[in-house]
Amino acid sequence: MKIVSYNVNGIRAAMNKGFVDWLRSVDPDVICLQETKAMKEQVDTALIEEAGFEHHYWFSAQKKGYSGVALLCKKEPDHIEYGTGIDYMDFEGRNIRADFGDLSVMSMYLPSGTNIDRLDHKLTYMADFQDYADELRKDCPNLIVCGDYNICHEAIDIHDPVRNKNVSGFLPVEREWIGNFINSGFIDSFRHFNKEPHNYTWWTYRANARANNKGWRLDYGMVAEPLEDRLKRSVILSEAKHSDHCPILLEVEN
Repeated sequence: MKIVSYNVNGIRAAMNKGFVDWLRSVDPDVICLQETKAMKEQVDTALIEEAGFEHHYWFSAQKKGYSGVALLCKKEPDHIEYGTGIDYMDFEGRNIRADFGDLSVMSMYLPSGTNIDRLDHKLTYMADFQDYADELRKDCPNLIVCGDYNICHEAIDIHDPVRNKNVSGFLPVEREWIGNFINSGFIDSFRHFNKEPHNYTWWTYRANARANNKGWRLDYGMVAEPLEDRLKRSVILSEAKHSDHCPILLEVEN
């Protein structure tokens, strides 16, 4: 199974930049979207269906033009789970999961912590999501959590770790959480295959950051440890430029 994850920073804007043609060329089995910023009825889903993704599921925030996740699938899943059942997460449309046989694939959009209020919100989400994932894996041990985690794990994952050490996304408490999340039974699939620096998935629009590759690795394909032997590939698709993020891709044996 080929799985792509992409924070599109507005699905309608991405579609205007050639997203559907790109999706057709990459040809994943499932694509996890984050930050769709749209209700399903606001999206030209006919174009997505024509590209081969007849089964698409949208979980939007209650606030229009904000957050939102989606799953676009070639084959119909056995089950779709909208949200986590945790109200403040689900109000913001941050989690959607599809089950295919013994595999569970989640698209997750973890909040950013751009100010004190939102940082507190992010830390609460992180703690509650860890508990949720622990429980979920009792029923879905082969869980894959793809998405924008809004955290760089290690110094290698950010272009300037010294200057950014007090910036949300690279705070010690955030880095500790994502380390603990991995240690709870997940594999950072990209780092499983690639230990090299200068591999990022997000760049600010300011100061020509993307051209200079001054980025952050915020997007992850976290794969539950029981799937280690079935994990075949995990790469960053940095050539895709429909967003301030770029997509990631991983392959697992179905």
